[in-house]
Amino acid sequence: MTGEEEIASESVAVIGAGAWGTTLATILADRYRRVTLWVYEPELAEAMLRTRENAVYLPGVQLPSAVLPTRSLQMALRDQPLVVFVVPSHAFRRVLERGRSSLSAEALLVTATKGIEVKTLATMSQLMQELLPPVHHPRVAVLSGPSFAREVAGRRPTAIVAAARDGAVARTCQHALSCETLRIYAGTDPLGVELGGAIKNVIAIAAGVVDGLGLGTNARAALVTRGLAEMTRLGTAMGAQAATFAGLAGMGDLILTCTGDLSRNRGLGRRLAEGAKLPEILAASRAVAEGVNTCRSVVRLAERFGAEMPICHAVHRVLFEGQDPRTAAVQLMTRDLRFEGG
Repeated sequence: MTGEEEIASESVAVIGAGAWGTTLATILADRYRRVTLWVYEPELAEAMLRTRENAVYLPGVQLPSAVLPTRSLQMALRDQPLVVFVVPSHAFRRVLERGRSSLSAEALLVTATKGIEVKTLATMSQLMQELLPPVHHPRVAVLSGPSFAREVAGRRPTAIVAAARDGAVARTCQHALSCETLRIYAGTDPLGVELGGAIKNVIAIAAGVVDGLGLGTNARAALVTRGLAEMTRLGTAMGAQAATFAGLAGMGDLILTCTGDLSRNRGLGRRLAEGAKLPEILAASRAVAEGVNTCRSVVRLAERFGAEMPICHAVHRVLFEGQDPRTAAVQLMTRDLRFEGG
């Protein structure tokens, strides 16, 4: 795209039918006559066609008639001018490899996945740059911000960010996805937007631990503030803009995920603090808590870029090294004292 364009189409594709993907498909049905929604699980796709509801990930929300669930990735992608990817980060590479040959050369490609690939430490837009032909690279955008799926599906007012290297592409995405209750701001720092959306899930696990241990709202406020400092520290070391983390994709999403009762990652942290073990927590839910895998990636990125991230390291110790959550909290509070900017 050489300038801001409108998506001249009555059709759009959403790839991934978790809570957020199903919600985006439902919202986009207000704007587009046909929204093709790719569903990974065969039995879920059949049930959605039959009942017009995603009873697994978004129960109680009826699918508009414009939403067409399908199991065929190729059919979902073919000739689509706008494709929104909302698959879990651990499956993103596999889905993109399967579907890339079906993508239109002119398509605007948007990732709404909040995560970092564990093996390569790549964000989802970086995976797109790696796996897709160069013709697609200028048309990649990212979508993130404070947005619980159920509230968006319920038409509660929500503001998020669409970012691309080219501001005109970001504006095209903004206009293509905004609606009456979903306000989208445009930005030109896709790396910062993606890192904010990923790292906040790790901090939210820590916030859940704080709540589960009954440490109080003072402790939670301190955690969120210092979590924002960690997020900004790593992001700027990797080349993102500091201002991005003070906006919707950073501070906004961090506040929501660390305080909202609908947060899966905060809920996971609470259960850890109450004595549950990670495998049993993960086995009890089909929904993905992205912060678990992202924690592995963030700790490795912090080491690679020399960014000090004590909260993320503490979460890593609790998740993967068997440390007691209360011990981790004590260690954070008794670290060497320093100036706030450090």
